[in-house]
Amino acid sequence: MFKQLGRCQLRRTSTVLSLLLVWTVMATSCKEESSPATRFGLVIHGGAGTITKEKMTEEMEAAYREALTGALILGHQTLAKGGSAVKTVELVIRRLEDSPLFNAAKGAVFTSTGTNELDASIMDGKTLNAGAVAAVKHIKNPITAARLVMEESPHVLLIGDGAEEFAREHDVEFVAPEYFYTDRRWKSYVKRKEKEVKRAAASTDEETGREVDGDEKYGTVGVAALDGSGNLAAGTSTGGTTFKRFGRVGDSPIIGAGTYADNRTCAVSGTGTGEYFIRFAIAHHISALMAYEGKSVQEACDIVIHEKLTGLGGDGGVIAIDWQGNIAFSFNTDGMYRGHVKGDGVAVVKIYGD
Repeated sequence: MFKQLGRCQLRRTSTVLSLLLVWTVMATSCKEESSPATRFGLVIHGGAGTITKEKMTEEMEAAYREALTGALILGHQTLAKGGSAVKTVELVIRRLEDSPLFNAAKGAVFTSTGTNELDASIMDGKTLNAGAVAAVKHIKNPITAARLVMEESPHVLLIGDGAEEFAREHDVEFVAPEYFYTDRRWKSYVKRKEKEVKRAAASTDEETGREVDGDEKYGTVGVAALDGSGNLAAGTSTGGTTFKRFGRVGDSPIIGAGTYADNRTCAVSGTGTGEYFIRFAIAHHISALMAYEGKSVQEACDIVIHEKLTGLGGDGGVIAIDWQGNIAFSFNTDGMYRGHVKGDGVAVVKIYGD
């Protein structure tokens, strides 16, 4: 009898242990499913162009590295706290827009009439929603207006006075045109204007918007991010090209050209000669190569930049991050202000063609 009780007790104990084991496994599984992924990352650019050590002073290089590093740290802090990819893209681009170093908002180049016209866009890879503004002149941070277009309107792209009216209705911060003035950009404008005056028939350069100095043209900023929930987002902001005319708008506010994000593939932001980026739908082309041909994010970027863009005579570069957190850069210019950071918090910044 005692032996029988012992066996029953043993069976009962074994059953309890088995149930505890199953419960533990289920609890662990549920915890893993409900917790955000630890894999996240951020990649940024501050423009591509004729950026060489010979043209860069130590002070200027240090300033660019500091600005890019600060933006990466802000992005990492936001993502590490559980911030969304969309929120991160907006915050980091705002930081870059506030810097006079880049051709976006505060450091924007001047048009042929001596004014500043700003463009920006943002896209959510989870929903494929997007928003953009173009040719705005008084909005302190165009990327914020672009996000509001995405989230608070049924539209994708608003331009000029209409975009500013919408922004006022949503309490976006406005500034006087003088806010965007910087000596560096004004000197570039004056230099270009003097050159144009001397050039009686400047049809080719005038129509394509080519610059006196490549570095003065490519200061567009962009961010692509993957958050802890596995969602992607991308955004781009620019002041366009020096001495641009006729209300010219480039690729930065055009979804699929300068900006694109899709959770199934990648998030992309570009910088370069906007007309070529628009014609090739550069940003979407990268996503499509990944989706339809199974290319890696780096392979897709290289094909589009070094084969497609270069083949037609365009110049510029892209940054991208895929749904697994893989980072990619590709450019066909001398350099590109760029950087990235992943979950470990190590910020990497590069400028030249290394």
